[in-house]
Amino acid sequence: MITAIVTFLFHLDTVLPQLMSQSGLMVYGLIFLMIFIETGIVVLPFLPGDSLLFLCGSLAAISNSSLNPLLLIVLLGLAASLGDSLNFEIGKRFGEHISQSPRWQKIVKPKHLQQAHEFFDRHGNSAIFLGRFMPIIRTLVPFTAGGSEMKYKNFLIYNIIGGFSWVLLCIGAGFFFGNIAVVKNHFSLIMVMIVVISLLPIMIITLRNYLSNRGGLD
Repeated sequence: MITAIVTFLFHLDTVLPQLMSQSGLMVYGLIFLMIFIETGIVVLPFLPGDSLLFLCGSLAAISNSSLNPLLLIVLLGLAASLGDSLNFEIGKRFGEHISQSPRWQKIVKPKHLQQAHEFFDRHGNSAIFLGRFMPIIRTLVPFTAGGSEMKYKNFLIYNIIGGFSWVLLCIGAGFFFGNIAVVKNHFSLIMVMIVVISLLPIMIITLRNYLSNRGGLD
């Protein structure tokens, strides 16, 4: 099962066009579900949201495509916003239990939660918006916000703005650049690069914490 999911995720550039030829509605539903799950289920922060949105934008740019870019932006912006709202509620109701349970710590890594807490403490409410553009942090920040007793009204404003901005940016990038010859010929490599680049902020935070802790020990 896990192997099948991993294979599917790493071959989205071939799987989605095949599904599009069979049913456009099926593709809309599948993409909506994946974006909702990545942002809404705290134990699944590894889904490739950035590269998926970029791919959708590039497929929508094809002249005979069954994907409408404006409809994608509306649907997936809604999926991202609803996902974060669910994540916020999970953090509000079960945050303490999940963060302290040895069983859940095997899935929701304490170091990732710590990074999300530090990011939220550093940027305050704007972390809800900024975190949208960082994998893993994107999934854990709303969870952290819910556990911190942030008012949902404040959260919702940043959530909606961040969700639609993220979707618009990624789909727009795919729409305008995804079918350039060099990008199209190296699409799998480009998708990997998108993931790596989007992970850079987390890597920098981790390195900074490591150097800080090491300096404290010295």
